[in-house]
Amino acid sequence: MQKFLSEYLKLLEGVDAWFADCATTLGSPLIQCREGCSACCRGLFDITLLDARLLHDGLSRLPRAVQDQVRQRAGQQLPELQQRWPGFEAPFYLNQFPDVEWTAMPEDDMTPCPLLGADGRCLVYAWRPMTCRLHGLPNIDLSGESFSDDWCTLNFVGSNPLPMQELRWGFRERFTAEIELFRKFSAKLIGESVNELDTFIPTAVLIDFDRFDWSSWWLRIRRR
Repeated sequence: MQKFLSEYLKLLEGVDAWFADCATTLGSPLIQCREGCSACCRGLFDITLLDARLLHDGLSRLPRAVQDQVRQRAGQQLPELQQRWPGFEAPFYLNQFPDVEWTAMPEDDMTPCPLLGADGRCLVYAWRPMTCRLHGLPNIDLSGESFSDDWCTLNFVGSNPLPMQELRWGFRERFTAEIELFRKFSAKLIGESVNELDTFIPTAVLIDFDRFDWSSWWLRIRRR
Protein backbone atom coordinates (compact mmCIF):
# COMPACT_ATOMS: atom_id res chain seq x y z
CA MET A 1 0.00 0.00 0.00
CA GLN A 2 2.92 2.36 0.56
CA LYS A 3 3.28 2.84 -3.20
CA PHE A 4 -0.28 4.14 -3.47
CA LEU A 5 0.15 6.40 -0.45
CA SER A 6 3.34 7.90 -1.87
CA GLU A 7 1.66 8.60 -5.22
CA TYR A 8 -1.37 10.08 -3.48
CA LEU A 9 0.77 12.33 -1.29
CA LYS A 10 2.43 13.74 -4.42
CA LEU A 11 -1.00 14.54 -5.86
CA LEU A 12 -2.03 16.16 -2.57
CA GLU A 13 1.14 18.24 -2.53
CA GLY A 14 -0.09 19.76 -5.79
CA VAL A 15 -3.36 20.71 -4.09
CA ASP A 16 -1.40 22.31 -1.24
CA ALA A 17 0.71 24.27 -3.71
CA TRP A 18 -2.41 25.61 -5.44
CA PHE A 19 -3.93 26.65 -2.11
CA ALA A 20 -0.69 28.32 -1.00
CA ASP A 21 -0.41 30.21 -4.31
CA CYS A 22 -3.97 31.49 -3.90
CA ALA A 23 -3.26 32.65 -0.36
CA THR A 24 -0.05 34.38 -1.44
CA THR A 25 -1.58 36.03 -4.51
CA LEU A 26 -4.80 37.26 -2.92
CA GLY A 27 -3.58 37.51 0.66
CA SER A 28 -5.34 38.72 3.78
CA PRO A 29 -8.07 39.75 4.42
CA LEU A 30 -9.56 37.94 1.41
CA ILE A 31 -8.18 34.55 2.50
CA GLN A 32 -8.02 33.79 6.21
CA CYS A 33 -7.30 30.05 5.91
CA ARG A 34 -4.03 28.97 7.46
CA GLU A 35 -2.51 26.05 9.33
CA GLY A 36 -3.88 26.06 12.85
CA CYS A 37 -7.31 27.47 11.97
CA SER A 38 -9.88 24.79 12.83
CA ALA A 39 -13.12 26.71 12.26
CA CYS A 40 -14.19 24.21 9.58
CA CYS A 41 -12.90 21.08 11.34
CA ARG A 42 -16.27 19.99 12.72
CA GLY A 43 -19.17 17.78 11.79
CA LEU A 44 -18.96 14.87 9.37
CA PHE A 45 -16.92 14.87 6.17
CA ASP A 46 -17.04 11.93 3.80
CA ILE A 47 -13.68 10.78 2.44
CA THR A 48 -12.48 7.92 0.27
CA LEU A 49 -10.92 4.77 1.70
CA LEU A 50 -7.64 5.93 0.18
CA ASP A 51 -7.86 9.05 2.34
CA ALA A 52 -8.78 6.82 5.26
CA ARG A 53 -5.72 4.65 4.65
CA LEU A 54 -3.57 7.78 4.53
CA LEU A 55 -5.03 8.92 7.87
CA HIS A 56 -4.26 5.48 9.26
CA ASP A 57 -0.63 5.93 8.20
CA GLY A 58 -0.40 9.37 9.78
CA LEU A 59 -2.10 8.27 12.98
CA SER A 60 0.30 5.34 13.37
CA ARG A 61 3.21 7.80 13.60
CA LEU A 62 1.81 9.47 16.72
CA PRO A 63 2.57 8.38 20.30
CA ARG A 64 0.43 5.40 21.36
CA ALA A 65 -1.37 7.44 24.03
CA VAL A 66 -2.39 10.05 21.45
CA GLN A 67 -3.59 7.33 19.05
CA ASP A 68 -5.74 5.86 21.80
CA GLN A 69 -7.25 9.28 22.58
CA VAL A 70 -8.13 9.87 18.93
CA ARG A 71 -9.77 6.46 18.56
CA GLN A 72 -11.64 6.94 21.82
CA ARG A 73 -13.08 10.25 20.58
CA ALA A 74 -14.00 8.69 17.25
CA GLY A 75 -15.59 5.72 19.00
CA GLN A 76 -17.81 8.03 21.02
CA GLN A 77 -19.43 9.23 17.79
CA LEU A 78 -20.05 5.73 16.45
CA PRO A 79 -23.26 4.82 18.40
CA GLU A 80 -25.04 7.91 17.06
CA LEU A 81 -24.01 7.06 13.51
CA GLN A 82 -25.14 3.46 13.91
CA GLN A 83 -28.47 4.62 15.27
CA ARG A 84 -28.90 6.80 12.20
CA TRP A 85 -27.73 4.05 9.84
CA PRO A 86 -28.39 0.53 11.19
CA GLY A 87 -25.83 -1.85 9.76
CA PHE A 88 -23.09 0.77 9.67
CA GLU A 89 -20.30 -1.57 10.72
CA ALA A 90 -16.61 -1.94 9.88
CA PRO A 91 -15.28 -0.95 7.41
CA PHE A 92 -17.97 1.76 7.74
CA TYR A 93 -18.87 1.80 4.05
CA LEU A 94 -21.15 4.75 3.25
CA ASN A 95 -22.03 3.88 -0.35
CA GLN A 96 -24.47 1.23 0.79
CA PHE A 97 -26.78 4.07 1.89
CA PRO A 98 -28.49 6.68 -0.37
CA ASP A 99 -26.08 9.52 -1.17
CA VAL A 100 -28.53 12.18 -0.01
CA GLU A 101 -28.34 10.77 3.52
CA TRP A 102 -24.61 11.34 4.02
CA THR A 103 -23.45 13.95 1.51
CA ALA A 104 -25.45 16.79 3.04
CA MET A 105 -24.67 16.86 6.72
CA PRO A 106 -26.30 19.41 9.10
CA GLU A 107 -24.52 22.77 9.13
CA ASP A 108 -25.13 23.13 12.88
CA ASP A 109 -23.11 20.02 13.80
CA MET A 110 -20.30 21.47 15.92
CA THR A 111 -18.72 18.13 16.87
CA PRO A 112 -14.95 18.69 16.53
CA CYS A 113 -12.87 16.37 14.37
CA PRO A 114 -11.33 13.64 16.56
CA LEU A 115 -7.96 14.36 14.92
CA LEU A 116 -7.70 17.84 16.42
CA GLY A 117 -5.15 18.31 19.18
CA ALA A 118 -5.73 20.28 22.37
CA ASP A 119 -4.33 23.38 20.65
CA GLY A 120 -6.83 23.10 17.78
CA ARG A 121 -4.21 21.93 15.28
CA CYS A 122 -4.57 18.82 13.14
CA LEU A 123 -2.53 15.98 14.60
CA VAL A 124 -1.99 14.45 11.16
CA TYR A 125 -1.75 17.61 9.08
CA ALA A 126 0.65 16.16 6.49
CA TRP A 127 -1.65 13.14 6.03
CA ARG A 128 -5.01 14.95 6.06
CA PRO A 129 -7.60 14.06 3.38
CA MET A 130 -8.04 15.90 0.11
CA THR A 131 -11.32 17.49 1.21
CA CYS A 132 -9.52 19.16 4.12
CA ARG A 133 -6.94 20.62 1.71
CA LEU A 134 -9.57 21.92 -0.71
CA HIS A 135 -12.01 23.27 1.86
CA GLY A 136 -12.23 27.02 2.21
CA LEU A 137 -11.89 28.06 -1.43
CA PRO A 138 -14.17 27.42 -4.42
CA ASN A 139 -12.91 24.76 -6.81
CA ILE A 140 -13.20 26.26 -10.30
CA ASP A 141 -11.37 24.57 -13.17
CA LEU A 142 -9.27 26.51 -15.67
CA SER A 143 -12.08 25.90 -18.15
CA GLY A 144 -14.57 27.60 -15.84
CA GLU A 145 -16.21 24.33 -14.80
CA SER A 146 -17.24 24.42 -11.15
CA PHE A 147 -16.51 21.44 -8.91
CA SER A 148 -17.55 23.35 -5.79
CA ASP A 149 -19.10 26.81 -5.42
CA ASP A 150 -18.60 26.84 -1.64
CA TRP A 151 -16.04 28.71 0.42
CA CYS A 152 -15.38 29.39 4.09
CA THR A 153 -17.41 32.32 5.41
CA LEU A 154 -14.24 33.76 6.97
CA ASN A 155 -12.85 34.20 3.45
CA PHE A 156 -13.89 36.76 0.82
CA VAL A 157 -16.07 38.74 3.21
CA GLY A 158 -18.06 41.16 1.07
CA SER A 159 -16.59 39.66 -2.13
CA ASN A 160 -17.58 37.01 -4.67
CA PRO A 161 -14.59 34.74 -5.40
CA LEU A 162 -16.22 32.72 -8.18
CA PRO A 163 -15.10 35.00 -11.06
CA MET A 164 -11.55 35.39 -9.67
CA GLN A 165 -9.09 34.00 -12.19
CA GLU A 166 -6.39 33.72 -9.51
CA LEU A 167 -8.29 30.85 -7.89
CA ARG A 168 -8.70 28.73 -11.02
CA TRP A 169 -6.70 25.55 -11.36
CA GLY A 170 -6.61 22.27 -13.27
CA PHE A 171 -9.12 20.52 -11.04
CA ARG A 172 -10.51 18.20 -13.69
CA GLU A 173 -7.04 16.89 -14.51
CA ARG A 174 -6.20 16.32 -10.83
CA PHE A 175 -9.54 14.72 -9.98
CA THR A 176 -9.19 12.41 -12.96
CA ALA A 177 -5.74 11.40 -11.71
CA GLU A 178 -7.21 10.83 -8.24
CA ILE A 179 -9.89 8.49 -9.62
CA GLU A 180 -7.33 6.54 -11.65
CA LEU A 181 -5.15 6.10 -8.57
CA PHE A 182 -8.15 5.11 -6.47
CA ARG A 183 -9.12 2.42 -8.96
CA LYS A 184 -5.65 0.91 -8.67
CA PHE A 185 -5.84 1.16 -4.88
CA SER A 186 -9.27 -0.51 -4.74
CA ALA A 187 -8.06 -3.32 -7.02
CA LYS A 188 -5.31 -4.03 -4.53
CA LEU A 189 -7.59 -3.66 -1.51
CA ILE A 190 -10.72 -5.57 -2.55
CA GLY A 191 -9.71 -7.25 -5.79
CA GLU A 192 -11.83 -5.02 -8.05
CA SER A 193 -11.35 -1.55 -9.57
CA VAL A 194 -14.15 0.76 -8.44
CA ASN A 195 -14.61 4.52 -8.39
CA GLU A 196 -16.09 4.96 -4.92
CA LEU A 197 -15.57 3.51 -1.47
CA ASP A 198 -16.32 6.18 1.12
CA THR A 199 -16.44 6.59 4.88
CA PHE A 200 -16.44 9.45 7.40
CA ILE A 201 -13.33 10.96 8.97
CA PRO A 202 -14.26 9.76 12.50
CA THR A 203 -14.93 6.19 11.36
CA ALA A 204 -11.81 6.20 9.16
CA VAL A 205 -9.56 6.02 12.22
CA LEU A 206 -11.52 3.01 13.53
CA ILE A 207 -10.82 0.86 10.45
CA ASP A 208 -8.20 -1.85 10.95
CA PHE A 209 -6.79 -1.93 7.44
CA ASP A 210 -4.25 -4.62 8.19
CA ARG A 211 -6.52 -7.19 9.84
CA PHE A 212 -9.84 -6.65 8.10
CA ASP A 213 -10.82 -9.31 5.52
CA TRP A 214 -11.43 -6.99 2.59
CA SER A 215 -11.91 -9.66 -0.07
CA SER A 216 -14.62 -11.55 1.84
CA TRP A 217 -16.36 -8.31 2.77
CA TRP A 218 -16.48 -7.15 -0.83
CA LEU A 219 -17.90 -10.47 -1.98
CA ARG A 220 -20.75 -10.01 0.52
CA ILE A 221 -21.34 -6.47 -0.75
CA ARG A 222 -21.44 -7.68 -4.34
CA ARG A 223 -24.06 -10.34 -3.49
CA ARG A 224 -26.52 -7.80 -2.11
